[in-house]
Amino acid sequence: MKRLLIIMLCAGASLKGFSQAQPANQTYSFTIQDAVNYAYEHRDSVVNAALDVKSADYRVKEIIGQGFPQIDGTASIQDYLKIPTTLLPGEVFGAPAGTFIPVKFGVKYSSNLGVNASQLLFDPSYIIGLQGRKTYKELYNRAYNRTKIDMNVAVTKAYYQLLVNLEQVKLLDANIAQLKQLQDQTVAQNKQGFVEKIDVDRIAVQYNNLVTTRENTLRLLALNYQVLKFQIGMPIEYNLTLQSVLADVKLDENVAEMSIDTAAYRNRAEYGLLETNLRLNRFDLRRVKAQFLPTLSANAAYTFSYQNNSFGDLYSTTFPSSYIGLTLKVPIFSGFQRTNRVKQSQITVLKAENSLAQAKNGLNLQAQSAKTMYFNGLQSLNNQKRSQELAREVLRVAKIKYQQGVGSSIEVTQAQTDLQNADNQYIQGLYDALVSKVDLDRAYGRIQ
Repeated sequence: MKRLLIIMLCAGASLKGFSQAQPANQTYSFTIQDAVNYAYEHRDSVVNAALDVKSADYRVKEIIGQGFPQIDGTASIQDYLKIPTTLLPGEVFGAPAGTFIPVKFGVKYSSNLGVNASQLLFDPSYIIGLQGRKTYKELYNRAYNRTKIDMNVAVTKAYYQLLVNLEQVKLLDANIAQLKQLQDQTVAQNKQGFVEKIDVDRIAVQYNNLVTTRENTLRLLALNYQVLKFQIGMPIEYNLTLQSVLADVKLDENVAEMSIDTAAYRNRAEYGLLETNLRLNRFDLRRVKAQFLPTLSANAAYTFSYQNNSFGDLYSTTFPSSYIGLTLKVPIFSGFQRTNRVKQSQITVLKAENSLAQAKNGLNLQAQSAKTMYFNGLQSLNNQKRSQELAREVLRVAKIKYQQGVGSSIEVTQAQTDLQNADNQYIQGLYDALVSKVDLDRAYGRIQ
């Protein structure tokens, strides 16, 4: 029992020390750009794309290394459990013709230590590979840039969603405070006998519904905070607050520039990626064609040979040998393999050219569509603002009429409902406009 108590105390002390060693939940306050920069450093897709760039660098170095001297060391040892037997003609030793005498040549133990070296002197495929190394690295750099753009878009939209949720909570708080005041006034008037109980109930129902909507919105707001933290690669237990506000977002900027139709596709990372891929495919076609040409390499070797019937004396005497030479390899016939590889590479180039042409049309269409959606979103948002102001004015007049006894509670509750609908439509229009702005900036290649 005493031993068990000691173990429990030690375990408790260890757990306490472990908990104290854990970092406390960190708190961050980010602007939109801060959130994007954090995602560049912590989101796995961006980090992996950056690692792909490093891997491409190593791949280029690997290709370059093929033109350096290739040196290998070799070592071998043999123990002939039975030395091979060779039959020699008997007449050599004075025996009758047609007879053979078995003779064993060699020793029981042998060993070889050597160094082999080769140097590529001429290989068209290697030369073309060196010419395409910059294009190969450019492909991965462009892919990394496209991943960053995708992340920028996703993070910005998630940030805007939070800003819209916060604006929605503000509107709900204002409506709840206004409705609470009206409810208190109606309850007081009911006690004095100026209004009926049903008027109190109507406003109470609307008030409760509005409070419930606010609670649901707050839960959704908390969830969207988690979504933003996930998008930027931040642990969800960290605390995050927003520095940017809706007033910082200029929805109507660059309107004159957007009205001018330009070749927006050239600014898109996707188009540049396809262009680079096409150039790389053309290099590959040249490399495959170069396989029809001869290759030349130099080679050399130096070997130490050891032989003895006694393992202990195996390395007492050495028999060195060495050579240098040239190897010329001339392709003659490979069963049409090289020809078929060329045709496959030609088809790959054609497909890349088709994809590039289609991408040009698709990206131009995307830019036109994004511009249309943006202008429609702005117009809808402006209309929703005006509707919201009108609904607020209608509610103000309905409340005055109701307080003066010339209006009904139904008019007030209906006006309150209309204001809530106008607020909801405004919130939706605001989010749509913000998202369409992000899509427009991406379509015109402004996000880099």
